[in-house]
Amino acid sequence: MGPKSAKVYETILEWITSGKLSPGDKLPSERSLVEELGIGRTALRQVLAKLVAERVLEVRGRSSYRVPGGVSVATPEGLEPWQVHGKRTIYDNRWAKLSLWDVEPPGVKRFEHHVVELHHVAVAAVLDDQDRVLMMWRYRFVPDQFGWELPGGIVDAGEEAHATALREVEEETGWRPAELEHVVTYQPMVGMVDSPHEIFVGRGAERVGEPTDLEEAGHIEWVPLADIPGLMARGDLMGSGTLVALLHVLANRPAGGFTTSR
Repeated sequence: MGPKSAKVYETILEWITSGKLSPGDKLPSERSLVEELGIGRTALRQVLAKLVAERVLEVRGRSSYRVPGGVSVATPEGLEPWQVHGKRTIYDNRWAKLSLWDVEPPGVKRFEHHVVELHHVAVAAVLDDQDRVLMMWRYRFVPDQFGWELPGGIVDAGEEAHATALREVEEETGWRPAELEHVVTYQPMVGMVDSPHEIFVGRGAERVGEPTDLEEAGHIEWVPLADIPGLMARGDLMGSGTLVALLHVLANRPAGGFTTSR
């Protein structure tokens, strides 16, 4: 790109990173951009193509450029939730609670449904400037399997999930994240298990010592993001939190590298 095109590229990028354009927003028409930015249409299209290739922009329809992340589908209305008439505990300890819930779906006879309540969990994907993610090679006795995992753990009573994610990374790996950004909260088995998982992504970390959580600590390594699809295909990535976090990272990774936010 020439100097003029480079300036236009930086201008559009600044519109997005500064929040002038939000996820889902449509860019002005090519004609408007040509007039506003003082650039020829051919050069403008080259700039837009570069931004699309880097996943900073996306194309919807003919020459309609938008900032990724918007939602076009409408939230359905008029549907009724299930009615919960009561709950009775079958088993309860500090790690898990099993209950029977008396539920009634709309138009269906009420029945008892097993519900398992587990802990609130925070998981963190920490990346460096070489497009590598901080991971642990661990053994899990339940599936009797070794595999790669992201650091994470239980959110203590009165603790914010963000603080948990920071703490767990340092305790389990010996690295202190420079920053962490919340990206999604999800339920791993929404039909029967209540265990909110909060996913955080950050870039940069400082080595502060050896892992202090010896039960959790395994082999620690910065794994290239380019390896993640292959590790996933051969079943070496364990845990839904690890998979959700890494899929988010890969889905939002520009062609030229990773960024936590636009």
